[in-house]
Order: sequence, then structure tokens, then C-alpha cells
Amino acid sequence: MGSLYSEYLSPTKVQEHYNYTKETLDTQETPSRKVASALIIILCCAIVVENLLVLIAVARNSKFHSAMYLFLGNLAASDLLAGVAFIANTLLSGSVTLRLTPVQWFAREGSAFITLSASVFSLLAIAIERHVAIAKVKLYGSDKSCRMLLLIVASWLISLALGGLPILGWNCLGHLEACSTVLPLYAKHYVLCVVTIFSVILLAIVVLYIRIYCVVRSSHADVAGPQTLALLKTVTIVLGVFIVCWLPAFSILLLDYACPVHSCPILYKAHYFFAFATLNSLLNPVIYTWCSRDLRWEVLRPLQCWRQTAGVQGRRGGTPGHRLLPLCSSSSLERGTHMPTSPTILEGNTVV
Repeated sequence: MGSLYSEYLSPTKVQEHYNYTKETLDTQETPSRKVASALIIILCCAIVVENLLVLIAVARNSKFHSAMYLFLGNLAASDLLAGVAFIANTLLSGSVTLRLTPVQWFAREGSAFITLSASVFSLLAIAIERHVAIAKVKLYGSDKSCRMLLLIVASWLISLALGGLPILGWNCLGHLEACSTVLPLYAKHYVLCVVTIFSVILLAIVVLYIRIYCVVRSSHADVAGPQTLALLKTVTIVLGVFIVCWLPAFSILLLDYACPVHSCPILYKAHYFFAFATLNSLLNPVIYTWCSRDLRWEVLRPLQCWRQTAGVQGRRGGTPGHRLLPLCSSSSLERGTHMPTSPTILEGNTVV
């Protein structure tokens, strides 16, 4: 065991594993690769900003402190951290990869697995909450907030455990024949185990939503009000987008387990599939704000306030005595007061 962990700081181990699993080690920083890396970093920065705005909206307005929105906030937090992890992964890829020690490589890849796990468990928590809301099952009791918090904490602890298994010893250091082609320091059995767990959880979520829709369509459909059904539509879209974005990446990882080394050339293009999966973290905030008018207003409020403040100060020449703070104050946000900027857009009789 001691010799295994002594390899974690070896500066040559990563290159040894890449030499074994990869056909070529093309790590030259070409102009096209630099442009691709820059685009990915810009995309990830957008992911961080979008999800940060969602988190601020959920935190500052008490109307979003229900179980459903808290779980959506947890999903936004995992997406935000996924954006940070993808930025780190991009900056530490290419020619930098071969200069990493195994412990640094495990930290780079493990962070992405942890955020993916957190997203999957957040989707499971949301599905359970929707089932509770529709079926009117009294699950939480009087200490509802405490149990919600425990569920969120448990999901992150399990995610940390799953993502940390390779650095704790479930890897292929010293056993090259057991290595993944896509992730050359991960054992194939570990990759299969994680993908299987995620697939089973996603299948359970789909079953839950099918059960929910059966309840809604039954003679007891009146248990679900318009707001509940709207939230159900939102989270169903979120689940569908997650499956569409991640299914190609999961398929590549399953193919990686089945293929002997150097026998499946498509595995060397796996980074395209993971880049496509990154879009999931970008699309989730768009779905929240598109489907929920109230959340859309809260998410856009900081941007509207900044634009209005800049516009008025520009017209007045930045007069120090002019005060605009009450418009964008936390008390105004907490009350959820609608003070739209011009031009005003109306949907029916409701200000967007």
C-alpha cells in the first residue's frame, strides 16, 4: 500500500499511462487548440455567472425558500462548481497534462466527477420533492428545513466519496492493463461503477416522474395546482436536457469499458462528447428563468438595476447627489417589488 501511494507524487507516472492508452501524445499547442480552449473557458465563465445569478435570486428573496427552489439552488451550485472545474480542467490540459503528478491529475478529474455526482443527486432530490408535493405525502414533518438541509449535505458527501475513490486507491496505478482509455489513470471498473450508479439513479428519477404524471392524469388530478404543475414542467425539462447532454458521454464511458486498448478510435475523440455535456450546466439557468416568470425577474433584476443606474448617471453626468440605491436595495429585492425598466413588456396583465 505504501508503494502505491508513493507513486502519487511521481512526475513520470501520468506520461507512462498516456503512452500506454493513447495512440499518440499530440500535446502541441496549435492555434486551433488555443482557440478551442479559449472558447471553452468563455463558455465556463458564462456558466459560473448564470448560476451565480440564480443562487443570488434564490438566496435574497424569501418567496424562493421553499423546498423546490432550494433544491434548484443546490443544482445551480453544482453547475456553478462544474463551470469552475471545467475551467481548471481546460487550463491543466494539453501539454500541461504530462507534467502533472498523479495526485494532481486525480484532483483535476475528481472535481468534475464530484460536481456531476452532485447534479445527479440534486435531480433525484427534486424528483422526490415533486412526488411529495403532488402525492401530498407528509414526508418532512415539522422539521422540514432541517431534513432538506440534511438531504442536501448528504448528496454532497456521497458525491465527494464517489469522486474521491480513485485518489483513495481505486485506480490503475501499477496495473496498466486495467486502465481506462478516456481517463488513463482511472480503473475501468471504477468508471463502469460510477456510470452504472448514475444510470440507475436517472432511471429511478424517470420512474418517479412517470408515477407523478399518472397521479396528475388520474381522477385525483385536482391535488396539483397550476403552480405545482408549472414547476413539474420545469424540472421535467431540466431532467430531459440533462439526459440529452450527458447520454453521449455516458455511452463513450461504457464503450471505454468494453473496448480493449487501441481498438476503438472514437475514444480518442471523447473530449468532444464531454464538451457537449458541459452545455447542460449552461442551459439549466436558462430553463429556470424561461419557465418561471418570478425567478426570471429576480435573476435579471441586478442586471436591470445596473443598466438603469449607469443610464441615469450618464444622463446626469454622474451627479454624486443623485441616489438610486433604493431601487436595487436588498429590501426591495426581498419584497419582490416589480419595478421594471423601460421599455416595459407585458404578458397579459402581468409585467415581465
